[in-house]
Amino acid sequence: MTALITFVTDYGLADGFVGVCHAVIAGVCPDARVVDLSHGVPRGDIGAGALMLRGALPYLPVGVHLAVVDPGVGSPRRAVALATGDGRRFVGPDNGLLSLCFEPAGGVVEAVDIGSSPFVLSPTSATFHGRDIFAPVAARLAAGAALGDIGSSCDPEGLVRLELPRAVVQDAGLLAHAVYVDHFGNVQLEASGADGAAAGLRAGERVVIAARGESWPGVYGRTFTDVPPGELVVYEDAERRLAVAVNQGSAVVRLGVSIGDSIRIAPE
Repeated sequence: MTALITFVTDYGLADGFVGVCHAVIAGVCPDARVVDLSHGVPRGDIGAGALMLRGALPYLPVGVHLAVVDPGVGSPRRAVALATGDGRRFVGPDNGLLSLCFEPAGGVVEAVDIGSSPFVLSPTSATFHGRDIFAPVAARLAAGAALGDIGSSCDPEGLVRLELPRAVVQDAGLLAHAVYVDHFGNVQLEASGADGAAAGLRAGERVVIAARGESWPGVYGRTFTDVPPGELVVYEDAERRLAVAVNQGSAVVRLGVSIGDSIRIAPE
């Protein structure tokens, strides 16, 4: 069976960073198939990378999942590899980037610190651990190495975990927070369709969307065309989380929100 490595970073494609990581992987495990999920994570945005990886996880075959969004590269933060209950292996910085996948992947059953792995490249750059630490270790795992052979054991309970703001159902509707903005300007909320239903939001009905002291009319819909061009719609996105969009426009521009801002959605 062909070994699978999925790969997500904030490296972009203008430089050679992604290509040289591919080359390192090919040199260690030439049979590996590398699937590039994205290299367009906003620079240094650990939360965006974590959400992207979590959203893709249900569609990824079990394999090695390599993720590098690492603003603390070269600092005392750990480089780790870990195994989850469903048989996946994850490789990346211990900064919360991998943590949103822990629960949906069955929990972390083993973790190792790979900063001094015998498989890292030498000399090791202080600023390019994607090439020198993460890529070669991921390739070794794809080639069949056991987790215990690539690093020193560490306590899974000590891994850094992201804490996302929770949606709150109120008498006046739903209070949620912006956690991700996609390429189209759609604003994803850390809230589910069940949260919306509990807040009294009903498909096809008018809603009021409030943020930053302003409010706008919209529709609680199923898809973008449930509203005319230029109008706001709240919908359950492909990851089954609530999001706000503008039909043929940008919700993040219309609302003027940033990641972490609260957004209130209530029946009109």
